[in-house]
Amino acid sequence: MSAEATNPGAPIRRRGRPRIDLRRLGRVALLGPVSRDRLPDAIGHVAEAHRAHHPDADLSVLRRAYVLAETSHRGQMRKSGEPYITHPLAVTLILAELGAETTTLTASLLHDTVEDTEVTLDQVGEQFGDEVRYLVDGVTKLEKVDYGAAAEPETFRKMLVATGDDVRVMSIKLADRLHNMRTLGVMRPEKQARIARVTRDVLIPLAERLGVQALKTELEDLVFAILHPEEYAQTRAVLSAATTGADPLTVIAGNVSSVLREAGITAEVLVRPRHFVSVHRVSIKRGELRGTDFGRLLVLVAEDADCYAVLGELHTCFTPVISEFKDFIAAPKFNLYQSLHTAVVGPESEVAEVLIRTHRMHKVAEAGVIALGNPYAADSGAQPAEPADGERADPTRPGWLSRLLQWQQSATDPDTFWTTLRADLAQDREITVFRTDGGTLGLPAGASCVDAAYAQYGDAAHSCIGARVNGRLATLSTALGDGDTVQLLLAEDAASGPSPDWLDHARTPTARIAITGWLDAHPQDQETVQGSRPADRRPGPQPAPSGSAGPGGRTASALVERSDATVRLAGCCTPVPPDDVTGFTVRGGAVTVHRLRCPAAARMEAVGRVPVAVSWGDASECRVTLVAESFGRPRLLADLTEAIAGADAAIISATVEPPSEQRVRHTYTLQLPDAAGLPSLMRAMRDVPGVYDVSRAQHPAAAL
Repeated sequence: MSAEATNPGAPIRRRGRPRIDLRRLGRVALLGPVSRDRLPDAIGHVAEAHRAHHPDADLSVLRRAYVLAETSHRGQMRKSGEPYITHPLAVTLILAELGAETTTLTASLLHDTVEDTEVTLDQVGEQFGDEVRYLVDGVTKLEKVDYGAAAEPETFRKMLVATGDDVRVMSIKLADRLHNMRTLGVMRPEKQARIARVTRDVLIPLAERLGVQALKTELEDLVFAILHPEEYAQTRAVLSAATTGADPLTVIAGNVSSVLREAGITAEVLVRPRHFVSVHRVSIKRGELRGTDFGRLLVLVAEDADCYAVLGELHTCFTPVISEFKDFIAAPKFNLYQSLHTAVVGPESEVAEVLIRTHRMHKVAEAGVIALGNPYAADSGAQPAEPADGERADPTRPGWLSRLLQWQQSATDPDTFWTTLRADLAQDREITVFRTDGGTLGLPAGASCVDAAYAQYGDAAHSCIGARVNGRLATLSTALGDGDTVQLLLAEDAASGPSPDWLDHARTPTARIAITGWLDAHPQDQETVQGSRPADRRPGPQPAPSGSAGPGGRTASALVERSDATVRLAGCCTPVPPDDVTGFTVRGGAVTVHRLRCPAAARMEAVGRVPVAVSWGDASECRVTLVAESFGRPRLLADLTEAIAGADAAIISATVEPPSEQRVRHTYTLQLPDAAGLPSLMRAMRDVPGVYDVSRAQHPAAAL
């Protein structure tokens, strides 16, 4: 953690406690032993900030930690020329200002001693207890070791493992990186850029997920200054120019205060300036900036109910911009964030964004998990109990972090781990889906049934053949929404495997790593799997959800000669009576039925696969995939679905591709009560105004 840092460009600071003078502290740190009856002057700022959040905190442990850190680091210097003790002091001050509890601050003061000095973990444990020892050990494990090209991925793998046991480890790491970024100017430009990129790709998303907005926003500005110096300079100039004129947000804030005061609502109304990156994003979105674009109004109240009372008054006394309203109190973000977001029109027609939250919500919004204190200490102050296996459950650990810790164990390749980590951190929203057994699954937004299958069953999901979403049959490619109920259907043949197409629908690292691992281990089965397209296999009207055939080797009215065969209709061409069909035996002994002209059937014949004779039985119900090509117009989708419903067909899944040159492509997978009704259904769809062609699909549809 000895990477150096300096503030590139000295951004305009918000009002508040002045930043500590690190050089002055360094001189104080070198004055030698201090009296035993008072705190060293060098950590006076830390004590002041800590007492502001924890008035009854015992500061004696901080004094002892400082003395040990100062004497241990004495003689060590940073590349910027300051005594090294200034670094742990600055990191501890950052955490103290965010409200971290005493144990975290103690560990922060000592976080470099075990690696950089002769102090041992046992000494830390003897003097400060097992909890501080645990945190210092966790932070020490994040230190750089010589992994060659895999150094950065392996360092962050260790960081995640340590964080999984205690989120306070990550808090110290984030504060450490912030201080290093503040003084990064002493590094070579290429090293500045490398550290900034890693900060952007991993640490900033982790700060966002842990809810530590105060650290995240400053890290974003520092990275912005290094990686985009021209845009940073332009934004800085725009902000400087904006401070010279009248601030319309101040006027609107006064009006809001008057309205709330007249309504009898006790509230604090503040103008909250945007940071550099936020201003830059707004300028890209809106072009020319308005006077109200340089900040937002923050309304702080005492109780949750007061938030909605403030919202009601604002929407009554001002013109609201309804499209800007978001309720993150009823539905908090995955990183603990809660607020009401709205926007109102001011007296001069300016639009002001407003954040409404309680004081407690504001503390958590700024400091995230840091504001939650020690997640393991009981209310009585007792020491946390350690389970027999050495693991401990973190009550503040979000579901996304638990999932991340699970898949990182499977990503043995550093490049795979690094790429997957960055992709997973790019997900900015979570959904919760319900299982039919009463449990829940936490998944990233956009997750499909494939992701749900691997989240619930692990490697057993390789044999999944379909799902029921909210009681209706669905393909594994179906995207899930927040609050959906999902039931995954597994084949009786546990040896069956996933299709490469599943990777197109997998959004979670757990699913992608498991699928990729199976495909790499079974290269000889991929041609077979591609022919049967398990991504679009459905149980259909088979006798059992597992997809097994009934007597005589039949399913969905398709018959084969072998009486013991499991028969499946291929999802790539969805054959229906009276199509000319053929079949191929796939791994596990199942027979997949294809239309005679299906490209997948042609590929299997080309590699020497022997066709199996298939005929149609008496059952009339069938499933088919249709593609409608049309010109874009309003209500087109509604008219098409009405035509489908008029033909007594049920929509199993549907996709609408983005318009291209005013043309739109719709793909529907439909369940028909009788195959004889297919021609009339296609005619009805062609009769919809704007539709110029309806055809049978020749490839699997990625259902939404």
